[in-house]
Amino acid sequence: MSDNVVAKFWGQQLDGLLTEIVREASICQVKLLDPGVVDAVLNDNPSACGHDNPAAFKKLRDLLIMTFVVRGKAFNSLGPIEADALIQEITAKLKERLGSGPKGRFGGDGS
Repeated sequence: MSDNVVAKFWGQQLDGLLTEIVREASICQVKLLDPGVVDAVLNDNPSACGHDNPAAFKKLRDLLIMTFVVRGKAFNSLGPIEADALIQEITAKLKERLGSGPKGRFGGDGS
Protein backbone atom coordinates (compact mmCIF):
# COMPACT_ATOMS: atom_id res chain seq x y z
CA MET A 1 0.00 0.00 0.00
CA SER A 2 1.43 3.36 -0.95
CA ASP A 3 2.21 5.98 1.68
CA ASN A 4 -0.38 8.30 0.15
CA VAL A 5 -3.17 5.74 0.51
CA VAL A 6 -2.18 4.98 4.10
CA ALA A 7 -2.06 8.68 5.01
CA LYS A 8 -5.46 9.22 3.36
CA PHE A 9 -6.93 6.29 5.31
CA TRP A 10 -5.73 7.63 8.67
CA GLY A 11 -6.81 11.14 7.72
CA GLN A 12 -10.32 9.90 7.00
CA GLN A 13 -10.43 7.97 10.28
CA LEU A 14 -9.37 10.98 12.34
CA ASP A 15 -11.54 13.40 10.40
CA GLY A 16 -14.60 11.20 10.94
CA LEU A 17 -13.94 11.08 14.67
CA LEU A 18 -13.48 14.84 14.85
CA THR A 19 -16.73 15.42 12.98
CA GLU A 20 -18.58 13.34 15.57
CA ILE A 21 -16.73 15.10 18.41
CA VAL A 22 -17.92 18.46 17.09
CA ARG A 23 -21.48 17.15 16.87
CA GLU A 24 -21.52 15.82 20.43
CA ALA A 25 -19.76 18.90 21.82
CA SER A 26 -22.43 21.02 20.19
CA ILE A 27 -25.23 18.97 21.76
CA CYS A 28 -23.63 19.23 25.22
CA GLN A 29 -22.47 22.81 24.68
CA VAL A 30 -18.93 21.84 25.66
CA LYS A 31 -16.30 24.50 24.88
CA LEU A 32 -13.56 22.10 23.77
CA LEU A 33 -11.12 24.85 22.85
CA ASP A 34 -11.08 26.34 26.36
CA PRO A 35 -8.15 25.31 28.55
CA GLY A 36 -8.76 22.24 30.69
CA VAL A 37 -12.08 21.31 29.10
CA VAL A 38 -10.85 18.27 27.20
CA ASP A 39 -9.20 17.04 30.41
CA ALA A 40 -12.47 17.54 32.29
CA VAL A 41 -14.37 15.52 29.69
CA LEU A 42 -11.74 12.76 29.71
CA ASN A 43 -11.96 12.70 33.53
CA ASP A 44 -15.73 12.18 33.19
CA ASN A 45 -16.58 15.58 34.69
CA PRO A 46 -19.90 16.75 33.23
CA SER A 47 -19.47 20.23 34.73
CA ALA A 48 -17.79 21.09 31.41
CA CYS A 49 -21.24 20.90 29.78
CA GLY A 50 -23.41 23.92 29.23
CA HIS A 51 -26.37 21.61 28.58
CA ASP A 52 -27.13 18.40 30.48
CA ASN A 53 -27.24 15.45 28.10
CA PRO A 54 -25.62 12.38 29.71
CA ALA A 55 -25.83 10.22 26.57
CA ALA A 56 -24.14 12.85 24.37
CA PHE A 57 -21.52 13.53 27.07
CA LYS A 58 -20.66 9.82 27.31
CA LYS A 59 -20.38 9.57 23.53
CA LEU A 60 -18.18 12.70 23.44
CA ARG A 61 -15.89 11.23 26.10
CA ASP A 62 -15.72 7.87 24.29
CA LEU A 63 -14.92 9.61 21.00
CA LEU A 64 -12.11 11.61 22.59
CA ILE A 65 -10.62 8.42 24.03
CA MET A 66 -10.99 6.67 20.67
CA THR A 67 -9.22 9.57 18.98
CA PHE A 68 -6.15 8.97 21.15
CA VAL A 69 -6.20 5.27 20.22
CA VAL A 70 -6.51 6.02 16.50
CA ARG A 71 -3.80 8.66 16.78
CA GLY A 72 -1.45 6.07 18.29
CA LYS A 73 -2.21 3.62 15.48
CA ALA A 74 -1.60 6.35 12.91
CA PHE A 75 1.80 7.04 14.50
CA ASN A 76 2.66 3.32 14.27
CA SER A 77 1.49 3.07 10.67
CA LEU A 78 2.78 6.35 9.23
CA GLY A 79 5.67 7.22 11.49
CA PRO A 80 5.86 10.18 13.84
CA ILE A 81 6.70 12.89 11.30
CA GLU A 82 3.95 11.99 8.84
CA ALA A 83 1.40 11.38 11.60
CA ASP A 84 2.25 14.72 13.26
CA ALA A 85 1.77 16.53 9.95
CA LEU A 86 -1.57 14.80 9.44
CA ILE A 87 -2.70 15.61 12.96
CA GLN A 88 -1.68 19.27 12.58
CA GLU A 89 -3.74 19.49 9.40
CA ILE A 90 -6.77 17.89 11.02
CA THR A 91 -6.39 20.06 14.14
CA ALA A 92 -6.42 23.17 11.95
CA LYS A 93 -9.62 21.92 10.29
CA LEU A 94 -11.14 21.24 13.69
CA LYS A 95 -10.34 24.75 14.89
CA GLU A 96 -11.95 26.12 11.72
CA ARG A 97 -15.10 24.13 12.45
CA LEU A 98 -15.17 25.04 16.12
CA GLY A 99 -14.09 28.67 16.11
CA SER A 100 -16.62 31.31 15.23
CA GLY A 101 -15.50 34.76 16.23
CA PRO A 102 -13.48 36.07 19.15
CA LYS A 103 -15.11 33.71 21.63
CA GLY A 104 -16.81 30.97 19.63
CA ARG A 105 -19.47 28.66 20.97
CA PHE A 106 -16.77 26.02 21.43
CA GLY A 107 -14.46 28.36 23.36
CA GLY A 108 -10.95 29.33 22.41
CA ASP A 109 -9.90 32.66 21.03
CA GLY A 110 -11.21 32.06 17.51
CA SER A 111 -7.68 31.88 16.08
